[in-house]
Amino acid sequence: MIAINYPKHDFRTKAELGKTLIFDEWRKLWVTLSPEEWVRQHVLLYLTSTLNYPSALIAVEKELDLGGMKKRFDVLVYDRNHQPWLMIECKAMDVNLDVKVLEQVMRYGISIPAPYLVITNGSYTLGWERKDGTLVPIEQFPLWT
Repeated sequence: MIAINYPKHDFRTKAELGKTLIFDEWRKLWVTLSPEEWVRQHVLLYLTSTLNYPSALIAVEKELDLGGMKKRFDVLVYDRNHQPWLMIECKAMDVNLDVKVLEQVMRYGISIPAPYLVITNGSYTLGWERKDGTLVPIEQFPLWT
């Protein structure tokens, strides 16, 4: 398991039409603060504030084509050559990180072959590196160099 210590941050939130919205600093828009969005925003903050991943190389909630079906990945970090490097699938805290979640990020990895795959529900985070056609568990996020 990968340990994450989320940094403190004053997220911008507001109430609108009975919903709580949070300002997504990466997408530059207000989004509904769902349990999954809470995880996504905290993971993004951890990547940029703690691990120093460059914000400019992070894509959030972008559409991908998966065998003719339109899907959306949660977070994709590109390397310095703008190639997919790390794909993260975020789930709400009450969602178990089971084989279905891993299969989901692996399916996305068919269209976007990132060498690192991570699944998280905010409390638990699991990750793998693709090596020689297999997935090797990792115990920390890859270091940005």
